[in-house]
Amino acid sequence: MKYQVIEQLHRHKTLLTDTVSLASGVQLAAWSNSDDLVRLCVDHHTLSLYVKGGVDCLQKTSQGWRDGGGPGRFCLLPRDDESIWHIRSRLDFVHLYYTDAYLRNVAVQVWDREPARLDLTAIAFADDETIRRLYEMFIVNCDWTDQANYLQMNSCAVLLLNHLVLHYSNVDWAAPRIKGGLSPATQRRVLDWIEANLDQPLVLATMAAQARLSEYHFAHMFRQSVGSAPHQYVMQRRLEKAKALACGTSFPLSEIAMRCGFSSAAHMSHRFKRRYGLAPSVARRAKSASGAAGATLAL
Repeated sequence: MKYQVIEQLHRHKTLLTDTVSLASGVQLAAWSNSDDLVRLCVDHHTLSLYVKGGVDCLQKTSQGWRDGGGPGRFCLLPRDDESIWHIRSRLDFVHLYYTDAYLRNVAVQVWDREPARLDLTAIAFADDETIRRLYEMFIVNCDWTDQANYLQMNSCAVLLLNHLVLHYSNVDWAAPRIKGGLSPATQRRVLDWIEANLDQPLVLATMAAQARLSEYHFAHMFRQSVGSAPHQYVMQRRLEKAKALACGTSFPLSEIAMRCGFSSAAHMSHRFKRRYGLAPSVARRAKSASGAAGATLAL
């Protein structure tokens, strides 16, 4: 869907530096701005994190202009809530956009009940260690152009929205308790499905559907059963498959990247080197050299 805040920011000096759409219409956008006066009022919710700058960013309130921004601080802009911002110096920030319908669906799936009302609290220049850590670990320092990272970002978005419902809404519900993991049959079905779809840009919703669970419950039960988060497991399997293909076939690296769900050979090589300490091309040559030496000895 088209989120109104993107259209409104484009009317100002704000520069869109990156954007990616995730499952169920949730969208991320990275922005940069300076020396600007911005007015926002949109029909969806926005969770914003300051990445760089923000100290000279002011919000207009009934008591006058208020400051308090800075790297790692967040703002929560509920739908239909008007806000005015004076950005006096360079500011880089990341937005997470989501509809009210999607947020309500998250509440229903996680708590298995629908609130009569679900209102978010408008917040500016706040500190929240959970929000900051999730953003920085799984979104800000992530390559948005590589589809292999979509699952990681999608999983992070699910955690962020659950955190908002728990801590920044009118709903007074306890955090859901999840005991136990996936049944053996369900776990095998999910793992087989992942293996057959490693070449696809996987997202949490499609994985959870294989287990007939909500995204939130699936992520927790998967970790309990497998020992790692879904995005960590999928990346592990992608890299193991890439290593097997690089060392055991003559496929071009671009084809191996495609078969393993990476957007390009460069993206695959970057991840491969971080995991194994050498590029896939080097691993291939080393495997080939060891094989040739073994054949010579056999003769």
